[in-house]
Amino acid sequence: MASHKEWRAGAFGARPVRIANCSGWHEVNIANNAEAYAQGRHPGYESTAWNGIEQSIDAIATKGIKVAINGGALNPGGLAARVADLGYDLKVSYVSGDNVLPKLSNVMPQEKSEALPHFDSANYRVTPTPEAFKFAQNGNEPREIVSANAYLGAHTIYEAFQHGADIIICGRVSDASPVIACAWYWWSWSSTCYDELAGALIAGHLIECSAYVTGGNFAGFCSFDIDTCINPGFPIAEISKDGSCVITKHRGTGGLVTVDTCKSQLVYELQGNVYLNSDVKAYLDEVEIDQVGENRLTSRVHVHGVRGAPPPETTKLALFYKGGYENQVLINATGTNFEQKFDLFERQLRGCLGDEALKALDILDFQRIGVPEVNPRNQNRGTVYLRVFAQSTKVEAENAIMEAVGNISLRHFSGFHSSLDFRCALQRPYLAYYPALWNQSDLEEMFHLVDANGTTESFKTTPPTKFEALSERESYDTINPVTFTGELRALELGDIALGRSGDKGANLNFGLFVDTKAKWDWLRSYLSRAKVQELIADN
Repeated sequence: MASHKEWRAGAFGARPVRIANCSGWHEVNIANNAEAYAQGRHPGYESTAWNGIEQSIDAIATKGIKVAINGGALNPGGLAARVADLGYDLKVSYVSGDNVLPKLSNVMPQEKSEALPHFDSANYRVTPTPEAFKFAQNGNEPREIVSANAYLGAHTIYEAFQHGADIIICGRVSDASPVIACAWYWWSWSSTCYDELAGALIAGHLIECSAYVTGGNFAGFCSFDIDTCINPGFPIAEISKDGSCVITKHRGTGGLVTVDTCKSQLVYELQGNVYLNSDVKAYLDEVEIDQVGENRLTSRVHVHGVRGAPPPETTKLALFYKGGYENQVLINATGTNFEQKFDLFERQLRGCLGDEALKALDILDFQRIGVPEVNPRNQNRGTVYLRVFAQSTKVEAENAIMEAVGNISLRHFSGFHSSLDFRCALQRPYLAYYPALWNQSDLEEMFHLVDANGTTESFKTTPPTKFEALSERESYDTINPVTFTGELRALELGDIALGRSGDKGANLNFGLFVDTKAKWDWLRSYLSRAKVQELIADN
C-alpha cells in the first residue's frame, strides 16, 4: 500500500479506500444553532463531524485517504482550524460562500411581493400554501432572519482538491456535492462532462443518507430476516470513469444492498425525471439498476444510464426566521365513538379559548391520529390520539391553550386520558422555513487552505461557465394502458409495490416501483394522475 505522499489522482484500485465522503446533519441544524453560535455558546460546526475526523485521523493520514465532509455548518473554518491543530502532515481546507445572510436584510419582508422568489415559483403545478408567506401576514412585527444558506455545488470542493487539499470541510453544500467533487477530481473530468457528473450526482444521492440505501427506511424489509435490518452498515459508491457506479457496503456489516434498496433511495426526494445540482442536471429517464452477480444478497448493485446537462442558473436557498411561538397537546380516546369524542373536545377547547385568543393564533390544528381496532383485545389497541397544534406570534395566545385544556379538566369525554408530561404543551419559540431561489452568479464561493500555525490562504472560485434553464418536467398518464380481465381481489398497494417518501424544499414526494413487468403494466395502468390524487384524499 502506497503512503499518502505517493497518492495521486487517477490511481484507481491502488488502495482499499480512496476518498471518504461524510454527511450526517440536516439544514435545520444551522438554524437551530445560529443564535447560540453568534452568542459564543456553540462552536458552529457539528460535533459529530469533529468526532468522526478525530477518531479516524490516524487512518486518514496513514492510508492517504482524501476526505470531503459537509459538517462545517455555520463555522467550517473553525472545524478546519481544529483539524489542522492536530498537527498531521495533511492539507486542511474549508469552503465558504454558502452564507448569504450578510447580503440580506436582517428581517423578512412584510410584503409578499418583496420576498425572494419561492423555490417553486417557476413550477406552475405547485402552488405554495399561504403559510409559506406568513412573514407577510397579519401586520405583525418584522420577523428576524436567523440563517440564510445557499446550497453550493461541487466545483469549489474540486478546486480545493486540485490545490492539494487532503481534508475539506464544507458548510451548506448539497448532500451529493462532496461525492461529485471526489469523482470529478479522481477522474480529471472537465466541467462540461455532464453525463459523468450526472452519474456522480446520482451516486452521491444514493449514499447521501447513509443506511437509507443499505436497508434503513426500506419498505421491503419484511421479506428479510429482521436481524439483517437491525444495524445496517454504511454504503460505498464505486464510481467509474463514465459516471456509472456500483453501490455496495463493507463486508461483515449489517443491512443489505439490493436493486430494491437502491431504487428506494433513488426515488427519495425526486421531483420528477430531472434531478438538480449546482453543477449539473441529471436526467433519469433511462437509468438502469442491476444486481451484480446472480445472488441478490451479494450487496453489489450497478447503476448506469444517467444523462447529464448544464445546471440551472439558480440554486436553492434555505432561509430560516423567527416565526413566533408554538405548542402542542396530545390526548387519548379509548373506546367507541372516538370521532364524536374528538368533536366534543374541539368544541370545548375553542369555547374555552374565546374569540380573542382564537384570532391571535396563526394555526390551530386538530389532528386525529389513527383508527381504533374493532373488538380490541386490550386498551392500547382500542386507543387513538388527538394532537392539538398551535402557532402564534403572541405568547399569550399560546399560553391560553394549556389553560383551556385545564378548564376542560373533569368535563372531558368518557375514555379520556393523557400523559402527565406536559412539556410540549408549554409555549416555545419556533423557527419558520422559507425555501427560495438564489442566482449562482451572486455567490462568492471560496476555498481556504489552513495550516497548523493558523495561516490561511484563500482562493476565489467561479460559478459554472454554462447554465441551462430547467425545462418543464414530464407529467403524463400512460399512453397505452392495459385492460385486465378476470377475478378482482382487494390488496394493499404495498402488497404489489415498494416506495419511499421524501422532501425537497417545502415539497413532499413519494415514489413507487415494482419488480416484474406484469406488476408494472398494472401499476402504470391503474395509478393514473387522477387515481393518485384520489388516493392522497384528504392529505
